[in-house]
Amino acid sequence: MSATTFDEQAPPAPPPAPAALGPRRPRRRRPGPGRPVPHGWAIGPVLLLALWAAGSGLSLFDVRSLPAPWTIAGTAGDLLDSGKLQSHLGTSAQRALLGLLFGVAAGLVLALVSGLSRVGEAVIDGPVQIKRSIPSLALIPLLILWFGIGETMKVVTIALGVLVPVYIHTHNGLRTIDSRYAELAETVRLGRFAFVRHVVLPGALPGFLLGMRFAVTSAWLALVVVEQVNATSGIGYMMELARTYGQTDVIIVGLVVYGLLGLVSDALVRLAERRALSWRRTLAG
Repeated sequence: MSATTFDEQAPPAPPPAPAALGPRRPRRRRPGPGRPVPHGWAIGPVLLLALWAAGSGLSLFDVRSLPAPWTIAGTAGDLLDSGKLQSHLGTSAQRALLGLLFGVAAGLVLALVSGLSRVGEAVIDGPVQIKRSIPSLALIPLLILWFGIGETMKVVTIALGVLVPVYIHTHNGLRTIDSRYAELAETVRLGRFAFVRHVVLPGALPGFLLGMRFAVTSAWLALVVVEQVNATSGIGYMMELARTYGQTDVIIVGLVVYGLLGLVSDALVRLAERRALSWRRTLAG
């Protein structure tokens, strides 16, 4: 027997360190575009403005063809002080909003009729697809003959440009609703009106909002052209008048205004989309 007593025996060995259990695997990055970049919508325009300013400062651009940003800012300030820019902007916004209102209403109604009825689709979808392949701007000569050269022609041209994207995307949203929802509605004996309200309209909302993003862009694109057809006011008229007198800085001010209007309107539609579709879990976060 050993002479070592019980109290003098060595303590038990400590448990193995966590590292002994094996190397820790690195955490895998979640697939997808990643987290949203703060104020990411402004990074591209700011970089473009910085390149423009740098090129102007280094005299890489001909000032007669592309004035410097500070020159454009001075011209915009003069137009604001004189009140011309506000007046033209108000007229342009009124035309665009009227065309957008009529175009969205017509596109939405046609999409609902076509998307909810095979007969409606047979009657409506073909003509809309024909219109889709014909640019709205190509219809201007015919619209001038029909409506003259006044405000009606301009608003109708904008509405026709808005109608198609709203119809296409809303109709697609209606037709891609999961058929299991229709089966469920039939099981619980949901009426026609209740089915449209609780199933059809929420299911088509993502497509409609996507169509709205294209629609606001189409409205501004059509506005640029119609305001140069015998107009007496509006941003397009201001640009056309500046072209006559060789005022490149005024033309660029008009382009910047159109760009800002398009950027802001698209941001408003995207904000409405996030609020209305907050229940969806997507990669966009």
